[in-house]
Amino acid sequence: GDYSHCGLRIADCGLRIANRSLTIAVYLEMFRMRLSILVVCLFVLAAIGPAAQSPAPQRTKPLKSFDVSLIDMSVDACTNFYQFACGNWRRDNPVPGDKARWGRFDQLRELNLWTLKDILDEASKPGTRTPLQTQVGDFYASCMDQAAIDSAGLQPIASDLSRIAAATSKEELLRVLGALRRDGISALFTFSVGADLKDSTATLMGVDQGGTSLPDRDYYVKDDAKNRETREQYVAHMTRMLAMAGADNDLAASNARAVLAIETRLAAAQLDRVGRRDPTNRDNKMTAAALTALVPGLDLKTYLTAAEAPAFTEVNVGWPKFFSALDGIWADTSLDDLKAYARWRVLNASAPRLASTFEKENFAFFSTQLRGIKEQPPRWRTCAAAVDNSLGEALGQIYVEKAFGADSKARMKTLVDALTVALQQDINQLDWMTQETKVKALEKLRLLNKNKIGYPDAWRDYSKVTVSRTDYLGNNRRADREDVRRDYDELGKPVDRTRWSMTPPTVNAYYSSQLAEIVFPAGILQPPFFDRSADEAVNFGGIGAVIGHELTHGFDDQGRKFDGNGNLTDWWTDADGKAFEQRASCVADQYSKYSPVNDPKSGAPAYLNGRLTLGENIGDNGGVRIAFMALMNTLEGKPRTVVSGYTPEQRFFLGFAQVWCQNVTDAESLQRIVTDTHSAGAFRTNGTVSNMPEFAKAFGCKPGAPMAPENRCRVW
Repeated sequence: GDYSHCGLRIADCGLRIANRSLTIAVYLEMFRMRLSILVVCLFVLAAIGPAAQSPAPQRTKPLKSFDVSLIDMSVDACTNFYQFACGNWRRDNPVPGDKARWGRFDQLRELNLWTLKDILDEASKPGTRTPLQTQVGDFYASCMDQAAIDSAGLQPIASDLSRIAAATSKEELLRVLGALRRDGISALFTFSVGADLKDSTATLMGVDQGGTSLPDRDYYVKDDAKNRETREQYVAHMTRMLAMAGADNDLAASNARAVLAIETRLAAAQLDRVGRRDPTNRDNKMTAAALTALVPGLDLKTYLTAAEAPAFTEVNVGWPKFFSALDGIWADTSLDDLKAYARWRVLNASAPRLASTFEKENFAFFSTQLRGIKEQPPRWRTCAAAVDNSLGEALGQIYVEKAFGADSKARMKTLVDALTVALQQDINQLDWMTQETKVKALEKLRLLNKNKIGYPDAWRDYSKVTVSRTDYLGNNRRADREDVRRDYDELGKPVDRTRWSMTPPTVNAYYSSQLAEIVFPAGILQPPFFDRSADEAVNFGGIGAVIGHELTHGFDDQGRKFDGNGNLTDWWTDADGKAFEQRASCVADQYSKYSPVNDPKSGAPAYLNGRLTLGENIGDNGGVRIAFMALMNTLEGKPRTVVSGYTPEQRFFLGFAQVWCQNVTDAESLQRIVTDTHSAGAFRTNGTVSNMPEFAKAFGCKPGAPMAPENRCRVW
């Protein structure tokens, strides 16, 4: 067996131990060895016990919201507050082999997964079960049955591949692609039903750019050494996957190159992530006939009919230039190459749910190569996440009953109200905004829905999703198809404002510009974010900063372009709009100077894109500021208790910073620079507190210290 976690392999001792017991022959063999080696081997055998089994997975321990043991006292808080607050945590918590990033945020996600594991282990046992338990339990059981998945091999997608192979024309292939889209596998472009950007009460069909498999268009179009290497590795990965699916090596390699060529043209036509952050770039409402005119050579009617999409007369086109280019790509590309692309889209989308040979190859490229993850996670973790992804509110009902208390919802409402009052104060005190715009900003804040806390008032019905204990990929496809059908059914109806975009166990929160709401799932309402036993300072620094962050999103560089009803409209005076942009540019420039990692090829610092992360950075800065204001309001007239040597103000900032303690692989950092709208934890912390005089006062920082610079940025 492999006992490398002990620092050596038993085989290195020259021992072959049958049935893990020491026989006379083994003792004789031992006596021929050096005494030092004998002692080490016996020590290891004693440590691992007679069964010689791998240790059981370690259950994540509950977290603390404010933990002085994480603090690195060798660091000056005014020089690097993040390292001060998180140094000991970072020292003691390297990134696990099955992760690309490991932080306290991730620890809480792991804790939630253990809760889901307990629920699903019980629900998957045959016997007397509720309908909800049966559905989520059988889905989980189908995922955990690796032997059955491996035995099925490529059979779960055999019919898809056969239909692609049988297509004798581009029109026939388009029908196949449409049918795949109905089952949740997209190609070429995406489409879905959503709110009209300028009328948030009405639903509208939307089509948008898509069709690529790498994390971002930069991977295709940038001609630096690192991206060229990634593209070569991507072709090699596709070649192996296509060969495993039955193509000979030469054909697999040829098809892989063809797929890269198609995806590269699609990527070149896409609007980049920074451009997509501006909602006015995505607001292109037109008639269905006008959309058809953008792609005259691609029969949209055939595709949409095969996808069983509802009829529509108006559509929002996310980026019209993409569809004009798509028409040329479809016309110029041979049928054989388009079929290779279609096969790849099916294979790539299905790989994580297929036999372990496909799953491991998919993991080796997308997780290990691109993100630096060394080991696949335990199967139970993959399966718990899969159930949450496909049957989230069914599983969420059981999770809420087990893990979420009613008093948490009530206390969260109090915190939300306190942050709302603080944001009102902040808006009223701004010296750069005119009264005319302030009135509209306050009206927007008043109209914001702040009541989605914990879980939905009405649970989603999954009764139409058929679940089998022996068909894992099929369960996923049926769940995906139900998601598509549910999406279709919304067209022509008023926007459903009761829907949630996250499941109850999710450790996250969000703001929706068009639904004009902030949402806090039950999963995040735990330490280190929210602790019912902690004092106000800690909770305002943790979940309070999250609440403030989501509230501020309504007024960041994207959110400010929507009014209180969720309609895309300009409610700012020209002067106030310019004043906002000037202050936002200060934040963008500040974060563009931060580098979380060096480029592995050039060795030069790789910097954040301050424009890509601008909305989240404005949210962090504004959120922490109004959370601090809310804390000061709450503590007014009350004694300022010192705990573990820290004042309430200091505990607030430590509570905020310790949420973001994390370690990240270099590969993951590089990918996030390109794809993530959030800054790395160190800069979410230091970037924010360095803009706050309140922080400098709390920790006695001298002017000019790194955390107390002379020039600070402030929007809200």
